[in-house]
Amino acid sequence: MLMSVREGIEIDYCPQCRGVWLDRGELDQLIRRAEQAAKAERDARRKREREQRPLRHEDYRHDDHRYSDSRGRREYAHRKKSFLGDLFDFD
Repeated sequence: MLMSVREGIEIDYCPQCRGVWLDRGELDQLIRRAEQAAKAERDARRKREREQRPLRHEDYRHDDHRYSDSRGRREYAHRKKSFLGDLFDFD
């Protein structure tokens, strides 16, 4: 059994079976941080959606090639990795 401290949380793990053990209160810390991360992601997504104004009909001109290739498509940002993935990565 080995012990690792990740982001202030002490995690005991077995390198052979890759089992993870948490002491009292550590699961609560993980849940609290996951909720905070999810809220931050929701807030950022809502902000991006508010900042993107919809394309109005008068903004699109048929002779303007700036819009022709990407019309109807949106660029989506790559999803950030969860801090839980980094927390439990012991390799």
